[in-house]
Amino acid sequence: MGPLLFLIFINDIDKGIVNKLLKFADDTKLVGIVSTESEVNQLRADLKHLYDWSVDWQMLFNTEKCKVMHFGHRNVAGTYSLGDNFITDCNQEKDLGVIVSSTLKSSSQCVAAANSANRTLGMIKRTFINRDRNTLLRLYQSLVRPKLEYCVQAWRPYLKKDVDLLENVQRRATRLCLRIEDFHMVSV
Repeated sequence: MGPLLFLIFINDIDKGIVNKLLKFADDTKLVGIVSTESEVNQLRADLKHLYDWSVDWQMLFNTEKCKVMHFGHRNVAGTYSLGDNFITDCNQEKDLGVIVSSTLKSSSQCVAAANSANRTLGMIKRTFINRDRNTLLRLYQSLVRPKLEYCVQAWRPYLKKDVDLLENVQRRATRLCLRIEDFHMVSV
């Protein structure tokens, strides 16, 4: 019942907002095009409206967690505030488990996914004595692969170095699953 009441409670947060307001659970994002000074002022007015709403409903935003990210070359990188607190700029931020950068490149996300998957592979290698291929394959499919595929539609790697980084995790998992006696050397 709590989440439903919360959604009803914040249902009117976007009334009077000109720019796009994205809501997911208790996460709110204000998105707008800011290529002119009037658009910057409109975004500031929307932030003031959000701040006033939060004061009226006694549900203040945590300004330490609020960030501004500027995208594009024509973006007027203005300063923004909620009440008396300025919102800090950032070049990348983690949102719902995906690292988003101001350049929209996915390299940071690829590194984070590969590191997490490699840590899990190391845990599997240290923990499981039984190296049965079917067991290792199931462990890989349930513990490692989801780390490599989580929201891949949003951050699909396109740079060769990022693809190679993720493929190295796949090769490491393959070596773990295959025993040395499974390989046959053929001399030509």
